[in-house]
Amino acid sequence: MLLTHDNLEPEKQEEFANIFYERKRAKGVSFEEARELMENPLYYAAMMARYGYADGFVAGAKFTTSSVIRTAINSLEIDRSIGLISSCFIMAVPDCSYGEKGVFVYADCGVIPYPTSEQLANIAISCASFAKDVLEFYPRVALLSFSTKGSAEGRWVDKIKTAVEIAKSKNSGFSIDGELQADSALVPEVARIKLDESDVAGRANVLIFPNLDAGNICYKLTQRLAKARAVGPIVLGTVQPCSDLSRGCNIDDIIDCTAVTVVRAQSREARNKKQA
Repeated sequence: MLLTHDNLEPEKQEEFANIFYERKRAKGVSFEEARELMENPLYYAAMMARYGYADGFVAGAKFTTSSVIRTAINSLEIDRSIGLISSCFIMAVPDCSYGEKGVFVYADCGVIPYPTSEQLANIAISCASFAKDVLEFYPRVALLSFSTKGSAEGRWVDKIKTAVEIAKSKNSGFSIDGELQADSALVPEVARIKLDESDVAGRANVLIFPNLDAGNICYKLTQRLAKARAVGPIVLGTVQPCSDLSRGCNIDDIIDCTAVTVVRAQSREARNKKQA
């Protein structure tokens, strides 16, 4: 369903405004403010997803990423097992033997500017779960750095090492290693030279960047220089699936993000039935 200002239902706007006001009034939101938000198709769509009128939502062609993320935080349920909203891209690189036959997950490329070690660990876990559930491949997660296993020193390297330790301590059921330089993570020949043993190095298919600068720059370079297909940003850490779009998106980008959102909704429904 395509939502615009012209096809929002007044009854649902009133319903959503009341719900939003009751949830947010302790934080100073007035009913008039809640009512005004429900005039916005972005908030209206998120509330549809939250309260069962839709299985997920896709936005961003006309909204900034910050607007979409803010709406997700304010409207959707947060996955308490993760406790963090982040984002990822699916990158499909043509004629590429690295990763999962040229398919990668990049994160975080759109939400957290300077993640802590704890946040990096949770981003890694979110992306691994996404890769396993949606892309159906076994995640081999590399936390990237300018250092490979102590080849450099400093607080930035220490942050990555701590993130790896935290992620491993959570027994998440996937392979993770770091700190790794990009070539050590991707290229088997380089990995054999730089590391003694690793089940990730040279075979990584999920790449976790140390900060938003690195993630955002790398996904756009990969997209433009390698002519890769970039799907996302896909919002992670919410119970209801949500995908953002670049404002420079085309029709194929919208279709790709919508397809991913549908698969995530189906995966969520299957999990719920299994747990019932």
